[in-house]
Formats: sequence, structure tokens, C-alpha cells
Amino acid sequence: MERAAVLATGFCAGLVPGMHPGDLVVADQTRDPHGTVSCTGTALLAEALARAVPGRTVHIGPLTGSDHVVRGQERAQLRATGAIAVDMESAATLWSATGGGSRPVAAVRVIVDAPEHELVRIGTVRGGISAFRVLRAVLPAFYDWHRSSLLPRR
Repeated sequence: MERAAVLATGFCAGLVPGMHPGDLVVADQTRDPHGTVSCTGTALLAEALARAVPGRTVHIGPLTGSDHVVRGQERAQLRATGAIAVDMESAATLWSATGGGSRPVAAVRVIVDAPEHELVRIGTVRGGISAFRVLRAVLPAFYDWHRSSLLPRR
């Protein structure tokens, strides 16, 4: 049976100092209490994203899941696990998508807040608008990833 590719997209919080709103995160894996899911075509996806939004930084690494907004010390604890970003949806989405067998999966998130740019600041509104524009601009890269995932074209 043919299995469609799944791409989890949206926004996240960066965990690594030096990250900025509007930077992109390409997960090489997602993690949550259910387990870890390895992502497909990470390097190709990161290259396509870099071409789609020149000048934006693309970070590659583990994306961890949380059921709440992460702040302060909790960010440092998640960073200590090796995760570079956190969101509330990607890990659960990809875990569910791979539950019945293997299929190409990936997660791309745009950073809205980071250690030096936490949600509690008024600048978050500006960061959110910037992050939305970046996400909209990278849609062609998602199509490139899908075409490279070895699935039949539809």
C-alpha cells in the first residue's frame, strides 16, 4: 500500500543561544514521551529552504515536543538533552504518521522565540509576523522535499 509523505510545519521555540525569530529548524528527528521518529531527506530539505529564503539561518537537529509553552530553566533542561527547538505538535504528528509502518516524514518549524527573545517580550509580535512570512516563503521547498521522497507523483 502506498503511504503519503507527512510534513509537520509551523512555529517553534529555539533552545540554542544565538537563534533568532525567523530562523528555520529542520528536524533530523522528533522526540516526545512516546518515542523518537527519524526524519527523511533532512539535508535536501535544508538546502531547499536555504535557497527559498536566502539570508535566513537553517538549523538542523532534534526537535522535542512539549504540552506547554517552555520558558527559562526548562529551556536549558531541554537543550541539555541535545534538542535545538521545541514545539507542541511535530513529535505527536510524526509519531502518529509512522504508527502503521514506515513513510517519509519531516518537520520544519520557524522560530518565533528563542533564549534571547522569549514570548514574554513585546517584540514577540514582530517575531511572529516575521516567522509567518518565512513559513509562507518556504512552500516551494516543501514541494521539492515531497518530490525527492521517492513517492509516486500525483
